[in-house]
Amino acid sequence: MRVGVCQTPEIVGDVQAALDLIREFAEQADGVDLLVFPECFVQGYKVTPAHVREFGLPVEMRLDVRPTVVLGLIERGGGRYFNTAAVVRGGRTVGAYRKTFLTRGESVFTAGGEYPVFDCAGVRFGINICFDAQYPHAAAAVRRQNAELLVLPAQNMMPRAKALVWQHRHNELRRERVRETGLWLASADVAGERGGTHLGLGPTCIISPAGEIVAEVPPGTVGMAVATIS
Repeated sequence: MRVGVCQTPEIVGDVQAALDLIREFAEQADGVDLLVFPECFVQGYKVTPAHVREFGLPVEMRLDVRPTVVLGLIERGGGRYFNTAAVVRGGRTVGAYRKTFLTRGESVFTAGGEYPVFDCAGVRFGINICFDAQYPHAAAAVRRQNAELLVLPAQNMMPRAKALVWQHRHNELRRERVRETGLWLASADVAGERGGTHLGLGPTCIISPAGEIVAEVPPGTVGMAVATIS
């Protein structure tokens, strides 16, 4: 399977612009089977009650692109809101994962508790989202279902000093998860600045079960990295 991980600019409160950018990346993804986008990408990672209520959407997405897409969004369902990654294939949502381990700032969301897996081009994958990667249980729950790939949408737009401190720590944690589980890992994140105070550096990359980064987008830049998962 060819997997592409997309490091995007941060788009907040403009769903159409986010969907247009997904289509642009998909058009560039020649030969890619699975395309991964950041956490809450569709509406933007802004976890205030007002933003979540205004922009929360049902998980059913219509998206006319060729690759299967893992897409972060703010999900509205049953009177609750979830930090969700939808799996879109053939233009429609075929399943979704809801973030299990929420940060203290994510109290507006309801935590998930299930770890569905999906098949794409002969490879089985499951999903964790951002902060989930700090917990071995989340990756292990995917591995127990005979998955070979862990997909990790993330959003690490941080205060500038914190972003610089954490720039390399993210992948240190991810390497721990792949060495524990034997999984490949494909992460997608945002890049750029917010208001002169926040900085997004990624990382967006694909890591082998041995902990080797086999493809990555340079820190702080917009782009796509592609690798073959066997």
